[in-house]
Amino acid sequence: MAKRGTIDIDVVICKGCELCVVACPFNVIELAKEVNAKGYHFAVMKNEGCTGCANCGVVCPDSVITVYMLKD
Repeated sequence: MAKRGTIDIDVVICKGCELCVVACPFNVIELAKEVNAKGYHFAVMKNEGCTGCANCGVVCPDSVITVYMLKD
């Protein structure tokens, strides 16, 4: 059984540094075309392939990503 996870990103604080995009081994995160109030393209979850590995949350310099494991 494969692990399933999801992430929650605080788009108000995200600066769009792209570290989470690079750190995700499953290509789940991308930068939004929209910008937040500070003018940054914030990170968003682009598909449902998240396994909850938490690489994105570990590398985020501003701790804006929370990783959740989902029950089957």
